Amino acid sequence: MSTARLGSVRLGRAPLLLVVPAVCGVALLVVPLLTLVLDTPWRTLPEHLGSEPVRQALGITAVSSLLTVAVCVVIGTPLAWLLACVDFRGRRVVRSLVLVPLVLPPVVAGVALVTALGRSGLVGQHLPFSVPYTTAGVVLAHTFVSLPFYVLAVEGALRTRGAAYDVVAATLGADRWTTFRRVTLPLALPGILAGSALAWARSLGEFGATITFAGNYPGSTQTMPSLIYVALGSDPMVARTLSLILLVLSVAVLVLLRERWATR
Repeated sequence: MSTARLGSVRLGRAPLLLVVPAVCGVALLVVPLLTLVLDTPWRTLPEHLGSEPVRQALGITAVSSLLTVAVCVVIGTPLAWLLACVDFRGRRVVRSLVLVPLVLPPVVAGVALVTALGRSGLVGQHLPFSVPYTTAGVVLAHTFVSLPFYVLAVEGALRTRGAAYDVVAATLGADRWTTFRRVTLPLALPGILAGSALAWARSLGEFGATITFAGNYPGSTQTMPSLIYVALGSDPMVARTLSLILLVLSVAVLVLLRERWATR
């Protein structure tokens, strides 16, 4: 049957057994966000944004999230290329290990970082500097939980394009480094941009691993999620205002990715 004829066939009404649970799912996701927007004290928003703790937390969050994206691009792009384009023994094991932080509870991720890079950790005890409870520790914790999102996006882009272009470049005499720079990276740019946006969004919302590994010290390691957690117990209105800021940023990321996922 042709596509035109298939499009003209009426399938009938959607069954209520499917519609009702779907509506409940939409309500579960949308209603809390709407109540957050409606219940935010808009009049005091400028005052809260101008306070010293909020400005410090915003600054640390912005710097750490941008540094996280930079680290993910530097180390995640070669890793994604290795998983997508190089056939080596144990590739499935490496891919599985890369994906573990996706399902690992954030607090467990923080504990793992402490056991490895803490002052008495396996690696940390041999370092001439301390990583936990510093801004560098915040970036490291964010990178640990954000890197899998970046690698998945870039690896998917590399696998989608296939190996035909690499083969053509090789027949023209290009080595793998030249092919990577002049062929692979330009073709994988949409995946790199999408992965960067996902890593940035994941970094903005990171809480468990950060507070476990880097602490919650104002001016050095206190990020927006950590400040929201503290404010929720002392001043819920401030917590709602700060939550609205992160909500706006999350929606902005979704808008940036709308051409890649939201319309598919």
